Amino acid sequence: MSIKIKFCGAAGTVTGSCFLIKAENCQFLVDCGLFQGSKTIKELNYRSFPFDPRQIDFVLLTHAHTDHAALVPKLIKGGFKGPVYATPATRDLLNYMLPDSGYIQEMEVKRLNQRNRQRGRPSVVPIYTRDEAEMAINRIKTNDYEEWYEPFDGFRARFWNAGHILGSASIEIEIQQENKWLRLLFSGDLGHGQKVLHDAPEAPTNFDYVICEATYGGRTRNDVSVKKRRGILAREIKDAMKAGGNLVIPSFAVERSQELLLDIAYLLRAEIIPCSAVFLDSPLAIRITSVFSHYAAQLNNTGDGVTAFTHPNFHFTETVEESKSINAFNGGAIIMAASGMCDAGRIRHHLKNHLWDPKSTILLVGYQATGTLGSLMERGAKNVKIQGEDIHVRARIRTLDIYSGHADNDGLINWMKNRQPINQGVFLIHGSEQSLHDMREGLIKENFNAKNIFIPAIDDEFELNVSGKALRAPEVDRRLDPNVIDKPDWHNELAQLTLDIRRELEEAPDNEAKVRILKHLKRIVRPDSNKN
Repeated sequence: MSIKIKFCGAAGTVTGSCFLIKAENCQFLVDCGLFQGSKTIKELNYRSFPFDPRQIDFVLLTHAHTDHAALVPKLIKGGFKGPVYATPATRDLLNYMLPDSGYIQEMEVKRLNQRNRQRGRPSVVPIYTRDEAEMAINRIKTNDYEEWYEPFDGFRARFWNAGHILGSASIEIEIQQENKWLRLLFSGDLGHGQKVLHDAPEAPTNFDYVICEATYGGRTRNDVSVKKRRGILAREIKDAMKAGGNLVIPSFAVERSQELLLDIAYLLRAEIIPCSAVFLDSPLAIRITSVFSHYAAQLNNTGDGVTAFTHPNFHFTETVEESKSINAFNGGAIIMAASGMCDAGRIRHHLKNHLWDPKSTILLVGYQATGTLGSLMERGAKNVKIQGEDIHVRARIRTLDIYSGHADNDGLINWMKNRQPINQGVFLIHGSEQSLHDMREGLIKENFNAKNIFIPAIDDEFELNVSGKALRAPEVDRRLDPNVIDKPDWHNELAQLTLDIRRELEEAPDNEAKVRILKHLKRIVRPDSNKN
């Protein structure tokens, strides 16, 4: 029986996780996630899947993050009729996350269609709606860690703790091939041993193929203890308060927000930090926090679990009016809002209010995908565009890597070594071009066979064999040139050019100089208009 795998996402990039496994009598997906980053790669979310959703028999989800699960409603909308398998905590998180994703898409499309009407362009429809997302939740079936289940005849799977976020899993899969079983392991996103809330990732050994993430390939961190981490955060908060403004933290609604709440509550109770108010300005993060509170007894470092994510100085703002009221605080407050990469949500409103102010501090505490606003700030952009407005960046931009939910290079390599023997091949996914290359080199140094380590490009397809290495399909139809993935696109370049032109004009000494600049640009853009 021929088994094939198609890399429909998270290939050459860290988002859009989606892998199609095709057998003679069954087709299924591991993950079905949203693409994030530049407009070029996000446009893939609106295209058709590189497979027929009606032919998919079931879906296995590693965890609830948007880039791993948020296209499940689109899959169902396209005709998928089967079940979706996940851990109980993943389902509970998706109960809030999927409808929120649908709502955001509805709102973004509404604003886009307003502009399209003004420009005489056709209207567009959202990828899926909030109602469609809510219906998708009913398709999710749950299984606990280390519990075998059979999603289809001749197929069985079980989840293993991945240590990444609440409910995250690596997925062990066995597919019957005549008298043998093809053994696969999808790492999902892996945490590290110092995660404050979760144990280190686990999984068995002796696989034919392992499909492993490489988000932090080539990058090492000094993973710190909970005590040291809180000390580092305390210094950042003290410095921000000393600067006289507010501290704005773009934070992912799942896990990162709860870790920050946990640490800030501890620092306030211990009277280590000065802070008049802490705002969690994200309806989704507030609901997700309730899920974490429900599972608090199963998490590490949460004390009695009852008050882990609370403090009298905490204010959870859900309504738009409550969110706007935060503007009254000119200093001494911590404002946490989604999204973590600053590409949507209420955080953009707060950045507009604070980026121009040298007293304000912006603290980035998560991975920033190429092309996102967070990435631009992290790289030191002096001017950014938010909701059509040009903003000159004068705020203090700070970055903390101590809250990463991902294992670093050493953690990834050690996890792979502990999965040996890996008999046929390793696929490296979910990483940038550099991180994928670096992790491959790291595995080779640990005596992994270089010929059996594959770095697939988007839409690559391989045949998997119980005896013999994987065979790459010679030709595939690609939705996107791999060379443009995980790089700033022309939209980013245009936005930066627009900001540069405006800055040059504003800094020109007089009107005559401004006119010369504009005439020069006109000659470049419209050379025929100068022929007289």
